[in-house]
Amino acid sequence: MTTPDTPSSATDVQIAGWLHTARFLTSAPQLVHLPPITVPEIAFVGRSNAGKSTSINVLTQQKRLAFASKTPGRTQHINLFSLGRQGATDAVLADLPGYGYAAVPKEAKYRWQQVMANYLVTRENLRAIVLLCDPRLGLTELDEILLDVVRPRVTEGLKFLVLLTKADKLTRVEAAKALAITRLQAGGGEVRLFSALKRQGIPEASRLLWDWTRPQPNDGAAPQTPAAPDDAPATA
Repeated sequence: MTTPDTPSSATDVQIAGWLHTARFLTSAPQLVHLPPITVPEIAFVGRSNAGKSTSINVLTQQKRLAFASKTPGRTQHINLFSLGRQGATDAVLADLPGYGYAAVPKEAKYRWQQVMANYLVTRENLRAIVLLCDPRLGLTELDEILLDVVRPRVTEGLKFLVLLTKADKLTRVEAAKALAITRLQAGGGEVRLFSALKRQGIPEASRLLWDWTRPQPNDGAAPQTPAAPDDAPATA
């Protein structure tokens, strides 16, 4: 008999309850400050103003878990959130800085491009990537660069999801066209329409996060309970 702890066996209500356990773990300005974690980690990435913070908050049913800077592109920390019932941690969400905002100095842009690339290539427990994209703009050059960086890991089994945010702003024809084009560009990754306003795509995206963080064959890591840090998430 299957249990709620196996992929795809949980109900939408159980998955939503699990995501609602998300709590702040730590904030790191550099990779060396990230704690070593053995449970599966899912990274959220995307251009500034793509709706990344809003999507994380909607998926976890929390208003201010992920902070959206009033000045796009200014938040320059990797923020980690732990997931798991009764204080245990069975998965981690990583909120990476938004990229591509024109007002950010070139030096800062370059530094964070390097930090993000190193994270995506070297983070050992990274299980999946969620790329947030405004479908009215489509995948930009910077998004394509990110895809090229992670492509070798995707080939090796890293999961990949593109969330087309703000889908409520599209007509049905525009939405179908955006899905078709992005699926071609995503190179085998999952693509979903998503709207925080209309609550569109939330169950589908939530189930993917659940399935991708469940124990996989040959996984032997047990849930851990990281020590709670004293610092607070960056809110640049």
